[in-house]
Parts: sequence; structure tokens; C-alpha cells
Amino acid sequence: MLLYDGDCPICSSTISWIKDHAQQDSIEVLPCRSDEAKKRYPQIEELDCTQAMQLVLPEGVVLAGETALPEIVKRLQRYHIASILFKLPGSKIIARVLYRWFAARRYHIAKMLFPDK
Repeated sequence: MLLYDGDCPICSSTISWIKDHAQQDSIEVLPCRSDEAKKRYPQIEELDCTQAMQLVLPEGVVLAGETALPEIVKRLQRYHIASILFKLPGSKIIARVLYRWFAARRYHIAKMLFPDK
């Protein structure tokens, strides 16, 4: 289960792309402010979820933000091979810096990309 900020236009567009490119039945998504998400995952704080996506693996492990990226990429049809990039030296540091920078500014970036939303 991938929980995301459903109020963020960039997040919603990204989730739409992920759903279009995911392997069949490999990923389920829910906006983190939805009643269903709160009911199914009460352990995940809404604030945490709105600051970084939360991927709940089948065994119950929760990966947040950049740590979820390799698992998400593995579940994509044509792009799963790109998951090996996350095994390169320094990739975790780069992913953390870039993800957190972007996540902190996504609403501002969304206003530039989607001025009507």
C-alpha cells in the first residue's frame, strides 16, 4: 500500500503515473487523509504521511520517503531494472537529499507547474 498526499497536485500526478506503469496487482494506493487510510493504518501519523509518502509492505514494514523509492521502482513494468541504481555507492545519500529537498518545496513547485490548481 502506498500512502501519499492527495492534496498535492504533483503527488497525485505521480501516483497516476505509477498506477499506469505498475505491474498488475503490485501496488495499491490511498491518499493519506482518506478515511480508509486512517482506518487501515492508524499507526501512520497524518503529518508523517503528508511530509513523505509511506509504503507499507505486505509484511507490515513501513518505508517512508526516499527509502520507499527502490521498492516502488521494482514494481514498475518497464522501469523495474532502474531499481539497481539505488544499489550504487552514494545513491541513498543522493536520494535522501533530493527527495527531502523536493518534498519540502512541492507545493511551491506545483504552483509553478499547475497554476490553475
